[in-house]
Amino acid sequence: MAAIQERNGSYRVLFRRHGKQHAFKLGRVGEAEAKAKADQVDYLLMRLDQGLLTLPPGVDIVEFVRHDGTIPVTNGEPVVARNAPTLASLRDRYLETHGNGSLEHHTLRGINRHFKHLVRLLGDGFPIRELSLGDLQGYVDKRAKAKGRRGLLNPVTIKKEIVTLRTAWNWGVRMKIVAGRYPYDGLRYPKSDEKPPFMTRTEIERQLPGLTEEKAGELYESLYLTRVEIASLLAYIRDHAAHPWIHPMAATACHTGARKGEMLRMKIGDVDFAAGVVIVREKKRAHDRRTTRRIPLSTELAEILKQWLEVHPGGSLLFAHAEHVEHSKKRSLTTGHQSKGRLGSKAARQATVSEREKPGLLPLTEDECHWHFKQTLKVSEWGVIRGLHVCRHSFISACAAEGIDQRFIDEWAGHSTEEQRRRYRHLVPSLQNDKLKSVFG
Repeated sequence: MAAIQERNGSYRVLFRRHGKQHAFKLGRVGEAEAKAKADQVDYLLMRLDQGLLTLPPGVDIVEFVRHDGTIPVTNGEPVVARNAPTLASLRDRYLETHGNGSLEHHTLRGINRHFKHLVRLLGDGFPIRELSLGDLQGYVDKRAKAKGRRGLLNPVTIKKEIVTLRTAWNWGVRMKIVAGRYPYDGLRYPKSDEKPPFMTRTEIERQLPGLTEEKAGELYESLYLTRVEIASLLAYIRDHAAHPWIHPMAATACHTGARKGEMLRMKIGDVDFAAGVVIVREKKRAHDRRTTRRIPLSTELAEILKQWLEVHPGGSLLFAHAEHVEHSKKRSLTTGHQSKGRLGSKAARQATVSEREKPGLLPLTEDECHWHFKQTLKVSEWGVIRGLHVCRHSFISACAAEGIDQRFIDEWAGHSTEEQRRRYRHLVPSLQNDKLKSVFG
C-alpha cells in the first residue's frame, strides 16, 4: 500500500513492488493532493498485478507511476532504471553458474532454447524485478499461437519455458537479484492432448491404418520393446553397426535403463565384473551433490562388455570412438578438403589438404551417439525407433512385467517422484489381460 511522508512541508510517496521499497518526491503540495497521488499509485500497482496494465520493457517503475501510468520520455527516449537487473542479465548469471557441468548436456541445451524464446518476446532489457502475472500470461498467449513440429506449439513446451524462468527466478532470489514469490499463480495455458500411453509395437501397428505419417510418428514416440524384441534389436545392431561401441552402448541401455548422458560418463572402472554391478553417475537426482546408483550386471551384458573391452580404443571412458574414424570431419586424418562441386582441377583442390593434428581420444557427444544409433537402424524394421531412450523405457517395462518390486525399479532407474513412476508403470498388455481374467474370468 502506498503511503505519504512529509518533511518540512514537502511530500513524497513511498510504495513497495516485488519486495523492494521505492519512493519519489512530490514537493510542496497539499496533504489531500499527496494522498490522492498515493491512491493513484495503489490503483496502478493493482492493475499491474492483475495483468490489466503492462509495464513496458526497460521502463522504470518509479517513473511509470509518477507519470500516471504513461511511458516517461526524456530526449525522445524512455526513462529506464539504471543498473536494474534485466532478463538477459539473470539468464547470463544463471547459465554461468549452472553451465559448469552440473547439468546434463541436453538439459542445458533446453534451458538455452527456452531463454532464447523468453528474451525474444519479453526483450533482453526486460526489468526482471518487475515481472508480473500479466507479463507471463502475455508470453503464454503469444507462444500459444506459434507453430510447433506438429501444428500449434504444444502447451507442455510453453509450460517448460515458464518453469525454466521460475527455476532461474528462485535461484535469483537466493542470489539477491530478485525478490518475492515468482508471480505465476493463476497462469492459464491452452488445453493439451494427453500423451498416448506407452505401447508395444503390436499395439501401435494396430492403430496405424488411416493415420498420417505425422500421427504415426507421435505413436512411435510411445514405443517400448518386449524382452524378445530387445534381444532381436541388439542382435541386429551387433551385426550391422558401423562402429564397435554402438552395440555395447545399446546393450547397456537395454540392460540397465541408463540414460544416454549417464552412459557417456561411465568409466571402465564403473563396471565391476566381480561384484556383478554397474555404477551409474547421476546428475538428475540431486542438484547439490554428485550421486550414483548401482545396477545389477546381467550375464549377457557382462559378456558383451568384456568383448568390447578387448577392442576398446583406450582411455578411461567406457564408451569411446577411435582417434581416427573414416568419413568423420571431427576424427579424420586430414583436413582442408574442398567440395567436389568447386571449380578447379582435382590437383588444385587437393593442394589445400593437410594432415590434421591428432586430437587424441575425444569423448563421444550425445549428438554423435544419437546419429550413429539412428544410422544403424535407418533401413531396417527398427527404423521407427526414435532414439536410445526407448531402451530405457523397455528396460523399466521388462522389469515391471516380471513383477519386480517397485523399490528395486526406482533404485535402478533413478526415479524419485510419483509422477515418474506413473509414467513408466506399464506392463505388457497380455499380462494385464491375464491378471484381469484371473479376477472376472
